[in-house]
Amino acid sequence: MNIWKKKPITSNDVNSISDKFKIDKLTAAILARRGITDGKEIEFFLEDNARYMHNPFLFNNMEDVVDRILQAKDEEEKVLIFGDRDVDGITSTTVLYDYLSSIGIDVRTRLPHGTDPYGLNLQAIDDFEKDYGSLIITVDCGISNVKEIAYAAEKGMDVIVLDHHNPPELLPEPAIIIDPKCEDSGYPFKDISGCAVAYKVVTALRFAMSDLYKNEVALLTVRKSENQNGAVAIDIMKTVNLVEKSSITEEVLPGTSISDTRLPSYLRGQQIFVWDEKKTKKALLDIFGNGTEFNCYDFRNSVKEFWPSFGEADLDTLRKKSKIAVYNPDFDSELKAFFNIFVTYHDTYIAKKFPGNAKSNERDLQLVALAALADIMPLKNENRIFVRRGIESMNRGKAREGLLELLAAQNMLERKITSTDLSWNINPVLNATGRLGQPEVGLGVFLTGDMDKRREIINEVLAMNEKRKQFGMDAWEIGNPKAKESIEKHGGKLCVILDERINRGVSGTLAAKLVQTYNVPSMAMTVVDNTVIGSMRSCRGFDVTVFLDAVDEEGTVETEGGRTPLFISHGGHNYAAGFSFEKSRLPDFERALEKLVPSIKLSDGDGEAIDIDAELTGRELTPDILDLIDRFEPYGEANRELVFLSRGMKVEDYLIMGKESQHLKLTLNTGKNKWPAIFWGGAENIHKEFDKGDCIDIIYTIERNTYNGNTTPQMKLMKAWRSV
Repeated sequence: MNIWKKKPITSNDVNSISDKFKIDKLTAAILARRGITDGKEIEFFLEDNARYMHNPFLFNNMEDVVDRILQAKDEEEKVLIFGDRDVDGITSTTVLYDYLSSIGIDVRTRLPHGTDPYGLNLQAIDDFEKDYGSLIITVDCGISNVKEIAYAAEKGMDVIVLDHHNPPELLPEPAIIIDPKCEDSGYPFKDISGCAVAYKVVTALRFAMSDLYKNEVALLTVRKSENQNGAVAIDIMKTVNLVEKSSITEEVLPGTSISDTRLPSYLRGQQIFVWDEKKTKKALLDIFGNGTEFNCYDFRNSVKEFWPSFGEADLDTLRKKSKIAVYNPDFDSELKAFFNIFVTYHDTYIAKKFPGNAKSNERDLQLVALAALADIMPLKNENRIFVRRGIESMNRGKAREGLLELLAAQNMLERKITSTDLSWNINPVLNATGRLGQPEVGLGVFLTGDMDKRREIINEVLAMNEKRKQFGMDAWEIGNPKAKESIEKHGGKLCVILDERINRGVSGTLAAKLVQTYNVPSMAMTVVDNTVIGSMRSCRGFDVTVFLDAVDEEGTVETEGGRTPLFISHGGHNYAAGFSFEKSRLPDFERALEKLVPSIKLSDGDGEAIDIDAELTGRELTPDILDLIDRFEPYGEANRELVFLSRGMKVEDYLIMGKESQHLKLTLNTGKNKWPAIFWGGAENIHKEFDKGDCIDIIYTIERNTYNGNTTPQMKLMKAWRSV
């Protein structure tokens, strides 16, 4: 079998992408080879502007959430933000707390502590009742808390659920729910983090401070009909909160009575905005005659305030210049061009009216970036903008308090920060606090105002991380020896580890490492107070939430009181989930697995050839290649690092490295430049697969190497062999 493969693409594919989106051929080829050919996907690789993010009011329930929170402010209610113990939960809580406290709301926070279960719990509700609280907002949790939310309602409390986990069949009531994974959410992208959901709510609350909130406006254009000779098409779009709510097109012939159209009922009570009032009114007069009067506002007058040249152009000219229309053919009409200008103008207007929002937004996006990476959100669609903008802010020296000190403690301020750096060096440290049952310490990193106290907290967090690492190593020593036997028992489809010595905080870490090592879905469980607490991680296209639903159903037993489900609680994402059940139900759990495991279907993930994004010649291997690497950042879930193939690279020199002499550092002559290359675990290849002076073919990624303040590009080899 070949060790690599390169998906075939045609020159027409490459030229089409290159010409349409004005990008170089190499970038276009990589996009085509990765199957990223639709403009609605490509825009998130080429654009970073916040204008490309989705409007928060696309969530059907967003107005209800905003109104309830503003009511709490007006009536001086006490509000509880209840989050989760991981990075996503900590950052979600921070983003919402920062904003609510800044507008004067009496708000407090609570995260699961110690052995508390995941999600909202009854004790938290009781404690909040004693504090005379009236509104609970769950972040990064809550969608499965049916019983708890009903209990809160009995206590006279309202609950807002801001979550992103897969919803159960029965949603919690009564609650206002914002969750992109709910079928009726209205939101166009399902895979955002819990912190991103909280950020969307904060963004909506900021918008609600403007006079545009709930203000309905109708945009109207007139054009020649494409369907009838002599007919005119009147296009109208109703917008609220800068979201398209409805639209109609009325095609009429001159001399038609307006009462014979839908216009009177559709436009009744509307503010009507047009582009070029004089021209539009004349066109309407020619159609309906002198007896019809339209009260319109010429929106060009507003636009000239920021972009004088726009005010002199017609909509058709502006449509042709629209970058959004290049990516989204749906926007290639005069009405959509008008809508695009309408939204962009008001974004600019609000930014000018509320200048402090820009700094707050920047701080928020840094946390949204952390959450997207920590919760392994797919790095596509608006997640790319979240992470790119968040990291770009850090790299400009604008890291928010808490994060700045954490970056400094991890020696990350003297080099360009990447998504990989955050995933390896920041998120595990923050996660350690929750894994050890003290997520409030992690929250303190961001919410503590005193610098000296914040540094003390960060030192505590770093110490907790070292402890977490040891728990992880201990868990591996316990679980790994049992893994092969378990995998064999379950037909090579599942690994199940249960041991009371495993710390509950690292069950997810252990499950993930088992997946990484054995390439099968894995469960890691421990026992706390006669309750089995477990984590499941997946791979090879297997949906763990669907599987756990089936396990719960199969493990349900009939009792005198009715059907008793197996799990106390369970839920999560497609590739990562948690669950718990009473230890006495272990036989039911094992019976369910025995029944269901044979039906597990996994994609073929063993021994697959490495996908090559591009073959680079020595002429193309210049330091400028880092611009290409940066363009495809951030890397992570659903957007792996770029992988290249090069042939005939001469080995100028080599150095064996590492305590056990297992690594290899090469100097490769590419013909135009000499490149350093690191081959982790590759020392055994020297004198065997190739030697100094040989020309070799290599598969590699490219990274930055920072040493003594100097940054240079270097290759990271995946495979290398003597050229034929």
